[in-house]
Amino acid sequence: MTGAVAEHVPLTINWDEVDTVLLDMDGTLLDRHFDDHFWLEHVPLRYAAAKHLPLPRAKEFLYALFRSQENTLNWTDLDYWSRQLGLDIPLLKEEVDHLIAVHPFVIEFLLFLSQHRKGIYLVTNAHSKTLDLKLRKTRIGPYFTGIVSAHDVGLPKEEPAFWGKLQEKIPFVPERTVLGEDSETNLGTAELFGIRYLIHVGRFSSAAPVATSERFTTISYFSELIPRDGSMTVRL
Repeated sequence: MTGAVAEHVPLTINWDEVDTVLLDMDGTLLDRHFDDHFWLEHVPLRYAAAKHLPLPRAKEFLYALFRSQENTLNWTDLDYWSRQLGLDIPLLKEEVDHLIAVHPFVIEFLLFLSQHRKGIYLVTNAHSKTLDLKLRKTRIGPYFTGIVSAHDVGLPKEEPAFWGKLQEKIPFVPERTVLGEDSETNLGTAELFGIRYLIHVGRFSSAAPVATSERFTTISYFSELIPRDGSMTVRL
């Protein structure tokens, strides 16, 4: 992600030409402040206490360890990190689960899609234990036609082959599909697969400034995708 000085990338969505909407979870539908705080602050605090380390030293060690698993399924595998760190990561998540929150206007957007009979799929890299916790806290699960974790697919969304594997689970037509993501990397792999409407969510965290993409159309809120003039067309 880049700073908010990036050039605007125009996009027009005719919702009559859309059958399927794929939506990421963390940073897209849900506030990523929870995840950032958990991995960057809460886990180091608990790890430092368990290992009798100064907090700055624990952070230095953990941040390097986290970076080593970026763009892999291990990155979001809570069981993997529990084994690696000797901590009960799912239990630690529950200690700060009050920070789990749905972004503004997400429910309104999901209702709009439902009213117009679109296939709505939550497609996330998140581990099943993370999914269970967040769906329980937010109660957004019933809005979806289906929910797919990358752990079920066997590849993270950062891998171009992910989208072909996903199509085996969700019968979507790329030319009639919208994808909402806060990750430019994931939008890039979807673009290679031919998904037509690619939406970058720039307001990924309530604790961070909006990030604007140079490659993809950026929105701050999903309300921007809901037509307001009685038509089914949105110009961004």
